[in-house]
Amino acid sequence: MTKVIHILNLLMLMAIGLYAQTEPPQKISELITPYKYKTHYLEIDSLKIAYIDEGAGDETILFIHGLATYLPSWDKLIEQLKTQYRCIAVDLPGYGRSSKGDYPSTMSFYTSVLQKFSTSLKLDSPVLCGHSMGGQVAITYALKHPEFGSKLILIAPAGIETFDEQNQQWFGNFFTAQAVASAREQQVRYNYDLNFYQTPADVEFMINDRLRMAEAADFMVYCNAVAGGVQGMLNEPVFDQLGKISQQTLIVYGENDNLIPNQILHKNLTTKEIADTAAENIPGSQLVMIPECGHMVPFEKPINLSNIIDQFLEE
Repeated sequence: MTKVIHILNLLMLMAIGLYAQTEPPQKISELITPYKYKTHYLEIDSLKIAYIDEGAGDETILFIHGLATYLPSWDKLIEQLKTQYRCIAVDLPGYGRSSKGDYPSTMSFYTSVLQKFSTSLKLDSPVLCGHSMGGQVAITYALKHPEFGSKLILIAPAGIETFDEQNQQWFGNFFTAQAVASAREQQVRYNYDLNFYQTPADVEFMINDRLRMAEAADFMVYCNAVAGGVQGMLNEPVFDQLGKISQQTLIVYGENDNLIPNQILHKNLTTKEIADTAAENIPGSQLVMIPECGHMVPFEKPINLSNIIDQFLEE
């Protein structure tokens, strides 16, 4: 009898071990830090879009994050603005807690998703606020739907700096999904440092999220979204259409942006020159430069930025 029990115990342990070995790895949405604000979900064409919806006011601001980041990049700015405005921030498809899949990482695709998102939530006239790649998405949205919203906020927007065919080929060779996936901790931390004039200590949770994501089952899907986003920005340029933007536009750059302009391809350009080009080409736009501030303006200088946005919206 004892021998039978022993054999049964061994079989049970083997079964447990086999289950442990075959248990699927977690997904990105299960590994990243819980969001500061309550997470909501909206189904759009079989996509699950994660978003937060905080605050209240006469105006609604729809926040669109940049390349390789997610909606928590807006947390500190929303904390400042939610007392006066309804603040909605989304995870674009492929990012954060939204669906991961083989989606086109194009500005038009993101615009289409956001248009359906806005319609579903009955957002009649929100203020579009985009950062970096999200800025180019916001510009694309404004151009495709000029009737949508009367105001536009562009924070260190992509799409102003232009690249010739040779530059685009360099990007294609450099920003591959495999290159994104191969980044180890030292490189990840260096990449985050590039986003700031002085890297704030409270960005550590984002770095840890990015490191944990490398263990996720859908990590390569995310890497494809990032690499695809670079090509998406290059393949759908907006610069020649800036003069068609009809919304009242606020443009904000950090004076010490290390990512715009590209330090390898355009080392003779300055951030101020790019910013001035944006202001000159977007009719009636306002330009503000924030000193001692890098590329990730909403996270590095949220109080300064909230004051600038508040003044713009009150006008």
